[in-house]
Amino acid sequence: MNIGLLLFIPNRYVENRMLAAVVNAGFEVTQAQARVLMRVGPQGSRLTELAEAAQVTKQTAGFLVDQLEQAGYLERVPDPSDGRARLVRVTRKAMAAVPIANEEMARMEEEWEQHIGKRRMTQLREALEMLGEITDPYR
Repeated sequence: MNIGLLLFIPNRYVENRMLAAVVNAGFEVTQAQARVLMRVGPQGSRLTELAEAAQVTKQTAGFLVDQLEQAGYLERVPDPSDGRARLVRVTRKAMAAVPIANEEMARMEEEWEQHIGKRRMTQLREALEMLGEITDPYR
């Protein structure tokens, strides 16, 4: 199996588990919405930035942001650096899902460590962080 698929399968598993945990806690969000929601920067993001980060068209990002705004997870506010532009920001409602997702991630990491061992888990994390140095355009 090629390395791309070996990386994709656990990533998909993580996304599915985290989304299930958040949905089970009462948050109504789809996987597509979550992918956009997770990419909103701490100070907010422009729609074009979200589309690029989520690797979707600007129209798709706008549609998903509209849905998330109607559900109370995102808000649009004026961009302080450009009065003509708008920023998309997460709301308190969206931030309430973060601890749930983080707890689920911690459970997964513990399960994986039990399965492959502490040393290999540490090596996996270190290797992925090193790969991030050359593969993550948003770093």
